[in-house]
Amino acid sequence: MAEKHNVFISHYGEDEKQLDSLKQRLRDQGCEVRNSSIEKKDYRENKVSDATIAAEIRSHITWAKTFIVMIGEHTHERPWVNYEIRNAARQGKTIVGIYEYGCKDNVELPEAYKRYGGNPLGWNSLDKLDEIIKGNIPAPEAPDGTPAGPIHNIIRIICK
Repeated sequence: MAEKHNVFISHYGEDEKQLDSLKQRLRDQGCEVRNSSIEKKDYRENKVSDATIAAEIRSHITWAKTFIVMIGEHTHERPWVNYEIRNAARQGKTIVGIYEYGCKDNVELPEAYKRYGGNPLGWNSLDKLDEIIKGNIPAPEAPDGTPAGPIHNIIRIICK
């Protein structure tokens, strides 16, 4: 029987096919994830305020043990993704990024991930993602799965 793990998978709404694929691949590997992120199929018919969305996101992140960010071509442009990452950091969650399938070239990381994120993994590194979900932390990877250096936040100040 597969172990059950509560996770929150932050993602760009247009990437839900990749999200479904990730969840299935984890199940196939024997890791049953219960994802508390908000998917398009869960959207409410009536528009709700940003404050309501924010409160719901915070409660869903609280429920999860591990916070996963699916990193794709447009993820860094999504304000709710950055909001989710910041809240996961405030709550002390393990934060890990996984590059989406097909992201062979470098893609921009969300700003909040650069600041708070853990070790980004390649799409084919499900064994490592499984280890992270279980509480172990592997070395960082580039999008193609090769070892990568740590993410450094560099602030440049020009003095005159």
